[in-house]
Amino acid sequence: QVQLVESGGGLVQPGGSLRLSCAASGSIFSINTMGWYRQAPGKERELVATISRGDSTNYGGSVKGRFTISRDNAKNTVNLQMNSLKPEDTAVYYCYANSMSGLGLVRNSWGQGTQVTVSS
Repeated sequence: QVQLVESGGGLVQPGGSLRLSCAASGSIFSINTMGWYRQAPGKERELVATISRGDSTNYGGSVKGRFTISRDNAKNTVNLQMNSLKPEDTAVYYCYANSMSGLGLVRNSWGQGTQVTVSS
């Protein structure tokens, strides 16, 4: 099994910055894509950013230019640096990982989510 644990969420003022981290643990042979999704109350879960093992990135249109995703393959962690935060960024942020076991089984794993609130 794969466990994803997020950290770094909290309350921040508009225009401020916040850094989220996610650590993967468990039975992992390799991790391909890692990323972040978010879900606000009453809305669908949406893509924030993803990053491949080769550091190819993909960003949601609403965060591009403000957020930066990065990863440390040796530590099986993914980070999300969020700058110029807006109230619209308020949501529960979920860590995501696509991994493969030693038996060749593909798994899609999700963290429990961490709350990010942008408010004055």
